Amino acid sequence: MNRILAALALAASLALIPTQVTAQGTQSNAAPAQKASTAVKAGKDEKVCRYRFPTGEVKTWVCKKEQPCCAWDLFSYVKCGSTITGCL
Repeated sequence: MNRILAALALAASLALIPTQVTAQGTQSNAAPAQKASTAVKAGKDEKVCRYRFPTGEVKTWVCKKEQPCCAWDLFSYVKCGSTITGCL
């Protein structure tokens, strides 16, 4: 019984592991109207992260250059990851 519970807990925790996204540069192939709607700009030593969720929703956020861009499809949540643990 304990092994079954442990296996279920492992499967549930693996389902929550985020999808790591590599940020695209500030140049994109988007239409001009779409570029105007995203007013997020990166400062010095920052990058703009963009992610499209399976629902079609697009989120844009700013991270430091050394941090990975992280997105979770399950929660429609985005954040900057850690340089040590990545998107965990």
